[in-house]
Amino acid sequence: MKVKMAIREMVVEDIPAILEIDASSFLTPWTEEVYKNELTNNEYAKYFVVETEEEIVGYIGLWIVLDDAQVTNIALRPAYRGYKIGEKLFGFAVSYLMELGVERLSLEVRESNTVAQNMYRKFGLVSGGVRKNYYKDNGEDALLMRVNLT
Repeated sequence: MKVKMAIREMVVEDIPAILEIDASSFLTPWTEEVYKNELTNNEYAKYFVVETEEEIVGYIGLWIVLDDAQVTNIALRPAYRGYKIGEKLFGFAVSYLMELGVERLSLEVRESNTVAQNMYRKFGLVSGGVRKNYYKDNGEDALLMRVNLT
């Protein structure tokens, strides 16, 4: 897929597109209120979108507290999956965190989501444990993955 893409900070006006992406990506998507709070009230939150000239095709959310960062969520529209766009977006986020001097990055990923796990491993993330019954929608365990950025 040869489409011009750009990554920028998410703004409140992006929320309707983000809700569409979430609806096609997650069994229990976040609500509009959650995103509004993340963007306007959470001083630790940083969100980025990846967009074409026509639409937002994906996003990533981060919580940054001192030297630690956590990926809150990352998702792409289904039509844009499989083209390494998620990898570029995740790489952008890792570079951003390193520029800030963040030392550690962690995230939870469904045990069944081997595609995402393989992408995270490309960035040096390793398994650091299991969170039992982490996903309330179906009781699936989450694999805790982390990497030292420094």
